[in-house]
Amino acid sequence: MTQSYEEAFFTLHRDLPREGPGEAADIEWAAQVAGLKPDARICDAACGPGADIATLRGVAPQGHITGMDKTDAFIAQARKRRGSDPNVTLSTCDMTALTGPFDMIWCAGALYFLGTTEGLRGWRHAVAPGGVIVFSEVCWFGEARPAAAVKLWEEYPAMTDIEGVAAHVQAAGFETLATRRLGDNAWEDYFGPLDARIAQLRPKARGALAQVLDEAEAEAACWRAHRDSFGYLLSVVRPHEL
Repeated sequence: MTQSYEEAFFTLHRDLPREGPGEAADIEWAAQVAGLKPDARICDAACGPGADIATLRGVAPQGHITGMDKTDAFIAQARKRRGSDPNVTLSTCDMTALTGPFDMIWCAGALYFLGTTEGLRGWRHAVAPGGVIVFSEVCWFGEARPAAAVKLWEEYPAMTDIEGVAAHVQAAGFETLATRRLGDNAWEDYFGPLDARIAQLRPKARGALAQVLDEAEAEAACWRAHRDSFGYLLSVVRPHEL
């Protein structure tokens, strides 16, 4: 039976450990910058399959984690990871629907889909007094713009550099407390399992699945070749007092 593009995408991504670059050290750094307390209330917005939930629990061992994603399959996978932990709540819903209040909203590689400024403004009401939003966003590093990288990100014309991200944060009425560039380990933690799945599926891939595998291979190859030019910037931001 012929697969649609969406079906082929989930054939590739089903049960992968992560849906984007990231590592535990990023969360631990952000928690330290934010001065997060052990009983913090944390939202993992667009949590995917729940790759970050265990580490979020680790930085707030007496707190509560609310994970949300609009994809049922990812939430089902996250629930398997959670087990019977009563301090983790998971639900299928759009990340625009979060309410709060949260001491930290964590969003790995998804806020910019809403527009950074617009997304931060939309979440302002959900941030508890003294709370923070931590988000990663793809951006340019330095002046180089390799053609392959420009083509890879052509569907995101708002892609900017570190200064541009800071300007979007400021326009939303937030201040940037600190930034951190995601390291090679964060990327390989995503691409490594993806490479293995591609190799497994490639021999029988046709049509939409072959296209999805080609695109995933091209993304990994582009980052590995041009990692000095682009990547993800992790920002810890706090709303200005109203």
